[in-house]
Amino acid sequence: MGVGRMLGSNSRIVAPGVLPESNSAIIVGVKRRAPAVAGMFYPADPGELRDQLAGYLDAARAEIKGAPVPKAMIAPHAGTIYSGPIAASAYARLESARSRIRRVVLLGPSHRVALRGIGAPSHDAFVTPLGDIALDRKSIDALLALPQVAIDDEAHRREHSLEVHLPFLQLVLDRFELVPLVVGVASADDVARVLDACWGGDETLIVVSSDLSHYHDYSTAKALDRETSDFIEQLEYERLTDDRACGVFPVRGLLRVARLRGMKARTVDLRNSGDTAGPRREVVGYGSYLVD
Repeated sequence: MGVGRMLGSNSRIVAPGVLPESNSAIIVGVKRRAPAVAGMFYPADPGELRDQLAGYLDAARAEIKGAPVPKAMIAPHAGTIYSGPIAASAYARLESARSRIRRVVLLGPSHRVALRGIGAPSHDAFVTPLGDIALDRKSIDALLALPQVAIDDEAHRREHSLEVHLPFLQLVLDRFELVPLVVGVASADDVARVLDACWGGDETLIVVSSDLSHYHDYSTAKALDRETSDFIEQLEYERLTDDRACGVFPVRGLLRVARLRGMKARTVDLRNSGDTAGPRREVVGYGSYLVD
């Protein structure tokens, strides 16, 4: 994919170390992670991608007028035709804070690499068809002081659980830096300590990436995912297992922090691939949750 293919019509080039005025800029002279699943999980064409996600956000926006902006959220990471509408139910709630949120801490599970602990990237920017997103190297480097965090570019190279969230973030936020973390086998306490270290204030958003149950029939999945959502709403992270949520390790960590901080979680959308773009014989569950 050439650079011309990567740029939207409003993209421009900025120097390294400079936070772009928008998230459609190309950052030169830095180490950049190329997209791994553009054209597979979401459209590779910038115009098509914008139009698709804008449609999902428009549909979600009609349901949430005046909704508060969450501190943290859990949203799915399947192909956008399947889980995009559900993810949009969470992302549409960020638009009133588009200029306030300047940092996004994004955690997702490892699908491609056997990983223990939490993998951070050595890159300076992550690339999508909509442009580059600068990484918050200062925060990432500080996290490396924790024993459960280490540089692991291989864990990031082909991982889709973080990548599919990036175009949504580029559309609903203005300028922001990213702290992307791939979570392998890790205790809820280990993940919670990482989140505490980069919790920040109103300028920081926490996003955890997870789908729900996999490959049950439609009615079985609905019942199982409803029960899982009840566990999430009750912050009962100890009851979550990897057959209920593929992002169980980062989800557990977020819910532990929420419990310790006296926060609440609520479900804002709960569907599955049988509701969006797939057959109902075998489905994958998707939920969006807000934590504040």
